Amino acid sequence: MIWIAPSEKDAATTSLEKRLWDAADQFRANSGLKAQEYSGPILGLIFLRFAEVRFAAKRAKLEKAGASSRRGSRVDEPAAYHADNVLYLAPEARFDYLLTLPEAADIGAKVNAAMREVEKHNPTLAGVLPKTFNLFTGTLLKELLKKISEIPATLDFDAFGRIYEYFLGEFAMSEGQGGGEFYTPASIVQLLAQVIEPFHGRILDPACGSGGMFVQSARFVTEHHQNPAAELSICGVEKTDETGRLARLNLAVHGLEGDIRHGGNVNSYYDDPHTATGQFDFVLANPPFNVNAVDKERLKDMVGAGRRFPFGLPKTDNANYLWIQLFYSALNPTGRAGFVMANSASDARSSEQELRQRLIEARAVDVMVAVGPNMFYTVTLPCTLWFLDRGKAKTQRADTVLFIDARHIYRQVDRAHRDWTPAQIGFIANLVRLYRGEVPDLTVGGAETAAKLAEVFGKKPAYADVPGLCKAATLKEIEAQGWSLNPGRYVGVAREDVSDEDFKAQLQTLNEELETLNAQARTLEQTIAANVAGILEA
Repeated sequence: MIWIAPSEKDAATTSLEKRLWDAADQFRANSGLKAQEYSGPILGLIFLRFAEVRFAAKRAKLEKAGASSRRGSRVDEPAAYHADNVLYLAPEARFDYLLTLPEAADIGAKVNAAMREVEKHNPTLAGVLPKTFNLFTGTLLKELLKKISEIPATLDFDAFGRIYEYFLGEFAMSEGQGGGEFYTPASIVQLLAQVIEPFHGRILDPACGSGGMFVQSARFVTEHHQNPAAELSICGVEKTDETGRLARLNLAVHGLEGDIRHGGNVNSYYDDPHTATGQFDFVLANPPFNVNAVDKERLKDMVGAGRRFPFGLPKTDNANYLWIQLFYSALNPTGRAGFVMANSASDARSSEQELRQRLIEARAVDVMVAVGPNMFYTVTLPCTLWFLDRGKAKTQRADTVLFIDARHIYRQVDRAHRDWTPAQIGFIANLVRLYRGEVPDLTVGGAETAAKLAEVFGKKPAYADVPGLCKAATLKEIEAQGWSLNPGRYVGVAREDVSDEDFKAQLQTLNEELETLNAQARTLEQTIAANVAGILEA
């Protein structure tokens, strides 16, 4: 199935995002710092602007309540704000106070002091906020504060979140490959959340990066008219201390709290700070792909039924099937997981094939979605989305797995990047709901999603295999394919009339994939040549 959506964006928000980013770029150019050095301070100021908008709204309510209350006003009690997941800001820690400071006032020191005040009155942010503003001149900081003040105080919660996520994405692109380790594009995370449906419960991300999985889960709850702070218990692990602080900041931006363990020596391969085995309703993750040099000697006591690695350790020096088992083992008997994984894991041979077979035979693999290239900011390669469901074994779909080929469903954002529109996300998620026998949920995608479902699955949509799009394969069919979980092996190719315009788009996509493979081949050729030369010289 081919569905290439036109590129459309919210013009007002996009214009604001661009103006703010231009200011950030100017900040970088005039400071001479690397992206990772100036990204934290800029995100810190955007965070403070957002926190003040929520603080001011809560303060106004407290002032109104205090006027009619016998116990007096609570406007200066931090606990009164914390009760609604709002941060308390002392007068000298407020954005508007910093904005009115003269350039001669040593603004860098004042902003550092403001960040310390925020942490002092809001213990959940202890050690999280940036305090390196003294690296910048007063003129630069004054200009940046002015630019960030242009974010309208009337922007809703979601719009502020989008601006924050936009900056995370832009910094990810600026920082190159390293940035990609902590940022997964919002449209992919949104689809993961739509499929696992985290309405209520404990949610884990053992490779949480900047916390995007938690934010999208909260957004899913909000879209269904519930309070995510009350419905979700958030737990994360992030080995990089700076990125872990960013995750905590991202949660705070969205009015959320979570138990994020980060930095130090914490590492999800060896450590289990949340005692996760069998304890979580949901797992969402985008782990690092194809990691090598994991010390398996340290994992031997964690192997076996009811432990972190229930199916065994892979013999190959690749951590993909360690991650997959960590996600599986963290789920309770009805838990669901959604995660991003390298394509190679779907077809990996030898010991990894044996592990995959055991996972499939446990009736835990629910849905596999093939995703095309250029969906990530820093990696052009395609990937696969895996969905596990520990409760599936007791349903009618126990002996089937749904395969979806979404490689040709996308919106071309620019020459190098793609994403999914809300309608496309809604369509894929509702395809899964039809397969599960559930009623479609049009919260995301609305009428456009409904129209596409009717076009593909009939006026009263009911699941059916569609060549080129989806196939519910039986375990026997999967066994016949060597226990492969590659959607392309099952879905087939659609037979449809293709317009010249669509053919051109398809050809461009295939050419991009060919260029990617050719680049890989050249890299491998150089590596092999260097290795051979090294052997001959030895």
